[in-house]
This record gives sequence, structure tokens and C-alpha cells, in this order.
Amino acid sequence: MKLRILPAVLTALFCLSSSAFAQTGFKKSDGILVDDQGRTVYTFDKDTANSGKSACNGECATLWPPVAPNGEVKAPYSVVKRDDGSKQLAYKGKPLYLWTKDQEPGDRSGDNVKNVWHVVKD
Repeated sequence: MKLRILPAVLTALFCLSSSAFAQTGFKKSDGILVDDQGRTVYTFDKDTANSGKSACNGECATLWPPVAPNGEVKAPYSVVKRDDGSKQLAYKGKPLYLWTKDQEPGDRSGDNVKNVWHVVKD
């Protein structure tokens, strides 16, 4: 009987110790944060960490779509309120974005665009 319980206990412990990436549908791919579809996510240097808002609006947000929160959000993730009233997911206080020119999962063509857009590394 004890041997049957052990795998369940180990599974539960593994789930509890998994990183916050799994809690939000995000994971690491080659050290870079990607969403559940394998799309690279980015931060913007003009955003101030923990300010609760995004500096990328209008045309900027058309090229760099904000990542919407999906499900339960736990640290190191948080939610910021955008100028249009919508919500955006943040990582360590920095709002997260996608890049419209990334065509395939794993593309990282937005890294270092204008020296202000960066992939998220942990």
C-alpha cells in the first residue's frame, strides 16, 4: 500500500515545486520565456517595473501586442492596467509583449529592436 502512495506524493511535491512558469502557461525555451504556444515574449525598456502600467500604447501596441493574463496569476507574475482599461500580464513588474514579426514558435526577431525590446531571460 505504501508503495502505491509514494508516486502520488512525489508527483504532488513535484507540482508544488515547479516554477511559476507552469502556473501561468509560460515556460522556458533555451533560457528564454515563451508562452504556451512557444511564442517569445518581450519587455520594453520604457516600461518602469512595478509602476502598474505600460508605456506601449496605440501603434506601439499594434506592433507589440500586450500579453493578456490567462488564469490565475502568481508571483513573479502580476497584472497591470493599460491606458485602454484592458489588463496585461507582467513578469517581475515589467509588462510582457509579443512581436508581430515573429512568425513561428521560437522566433526571436524582436530581441534588441531599437535597443529597447528584449527577450525575457531568468
